[in-house]
Amino acid sequence: MKLLGIGSRINHAEYGKGVVTNVSSKDYWVTFIDGGLETISIDSEFEVIEAAENEVDTISFFDVEKSLLSILKKWNGLGEPVAIGDKWKGGNMRLEPGQAGLAHKDIPIDTFFHKIVMLRDRLRVMEQKINASNLEEIEKIELQQYITRIYGSLTTFNVLFKLQSDHFVGEKTK
Repeated sequence: MKLLGIGSRINHAEYGKGVVTNVSSKDYWVTFIDGGLETISIDSEFEVIEAAENEVDTISFFDVEKSLLSILKKWNGLGEPVAIGDKWKGGNMRLEPGQAGLAHKDIPIDTFFHKIVMLRDRLRVMEQKINASNLEEIEKIELQQYITRIYGSLTTFNVLFKLQSDHFVGEKTK
């Protein structure tokens, strides 16, 4: 039996008509018109409506996503995923204006937390770029002190992090 390529159209007794969207050594991932995405065994029974040739090596979406995340982490300085504290998941922040007659603004905590994590990751990248730059040592130290103070200003948000190892750390008191 010849393997079907991505783009092949089939008719399955249980799921109906669909298109092969990924292929592995054991399974086809098929998006069915009525049933959505299903994984079916390569040797299962179905009618081939139109076979497509596999002109290139197949790779799963998972592999593509994994590679893309690796590249983004390497070049954009994105850190590892950071977890929000369980008690905050699905929560909401309400910003109440101090001026009468103005409407409040609700913001999902997850969205706010994501922005805080991005800020932290970008500060870390800036730190690395400063340390790798051709600046004089004294200039590097001064810039590093500013960054440390910024981290200290952000310690208020540590309450949102699930793990203490992800917290912002400012200057240590001596």
